[in-house]
Amino acid sequence: MVKIIFLHPDLGIGGAERLVLDAALAFKSRGHEVSFFTNHHDPSHCFAETRNGTFPVTVVGDWIPRSFLGRFKAALAYLRMVYAAIYLAWYVIPVEEPTLIFCDLISLCIPFLKFARGPFRVVFYCHHPDKLLSTEHGFLKDLYRAPLNWLEELTTAQADKVLVNSKYTARVYKDAFKKIKDVPDICYPSINMEFFKNTTPKSLKEVVPVGTDKFLFLSINRYERKKHLQLALRAFEQLRHMLCEEDWYRVHLIMAGGFDPINLENMEHFIELTDLASELDIDDKVILLKSPKDIDKVSLLYHCHTLIYTPSNEHFGIVPLEAMYYSKPVIAVNSGGPTETVVNDVTGFLCPPTSVDFAEAMAKLVLNPELGVRLGEAGRKRFESKFSFDAFSEQLDGILTRERQLISEARAVEYDHKRK
Repeated sequence: MVKIIFLHPDLGIGGAERLVLDAALAFKSRGHEVSFFTNHHDPSHCFAETRNGTFPVTVVGDWIPRSFLGRFKAALAYLRMVYAAIYLAWYVIPVEEPTLIFCDLISLCIPFLKFARGPFRVVFYCHHPDKLLSTEHGFLKDLYRAPLNWLEELTTAQADKVLVNSKYTARVYKDAFKKIKDVPDICYPSINMEFFKNTTPKSLKEVVPVGTDKFLFLSINRYERKKHLQLALRAFEQLRHMLCEEDWYRVHLIMAGGFDPINLENMEHFIELTDLASELDIDDKVILLKSPKDIDKVSLLYHCHTLIYTPSNEHFGIVPLEAMYYSKPVIAVNSGGPTETVVNDVTGFLCPPTSVDFAEAMAKLVLNPELGVRLGEAGRKRFESKFSFDAFSEQLDGILTRERQLISEARAVEYDHKRK
């Protein structure tokens, strides 16, 4: 048994949060002691494992503002993580003596963690280079981002081990950080299968009862513009023109996603999607849900017929795996991480990000139910062979074993040096 500390900016509801929690569960399943430190944790907007006692959670630096006059969000996020790292280095690491510190999203914390001397290793999980997430450009914006981008590359290189979530992200990482010569390890995420296994069909009541004769499309993603959720609505409207009146009557679309009431974009985009559904005259067949509970999310996956996954160039995408676990076909954009999880015409459809292409794939499944069953069964088999929680746990345990070996070798070298 060893001690492992996770440092994460905001333990809310999202793919990055789900990944670090699953990594923590994987370590805990192997008998290791795990704790979380974060800048923000809202018990009303988080995954169950961070509020039900599964892991101890300590909040550090939440008093530092997230933005100043609506700006400088990235700089202040960096500052919040640096503050938490200094706190760990001075007050926590010397006492708890962890073997591994697992951090993600913001690499600037890494050199500050290493202020605490000791036999521990820092693993950084790069979901996607932060420097590529900024879509705004202009002289002042580029001037503001330049030192942050430089620091990101400099500090990422100081991690003892860097992990990425897909081959796609590995290529992006290499292109973004040309000065870093070390090649990151690919560690495919998985899902917490224990929770899924413990939710029996009898316990999965319909979140939105629409009738057993209906065909349900499901979209699960945070209410953020970069997730291209409008594509699901526009494709659903196009579907109307590809089906007869009887089949159109049967189909419904449920959109569910993380909604943080203190996140302005979440609120704005939710309203935008609601207005668009009304504008397209499909609001009577579309239901938008805010931050469904874990059990409700699983119920949605169990009762739906097809998952619609709209982000382009998504780093990995955990929701398609969850759908594949429940033998549901996935319609996703043919770019990014989903091209490594979804096999076109085998477990679902990979489409260009246009409403017509998505609608055509949706129509195939509505008109041919047997096709959906066949694709879903193939998806479940692919999940079990490549993306199961056991496979994920084995990857992480192998990484921990290698890092412990390096610690032992470093100790041996230090001991020999002292003897001489």
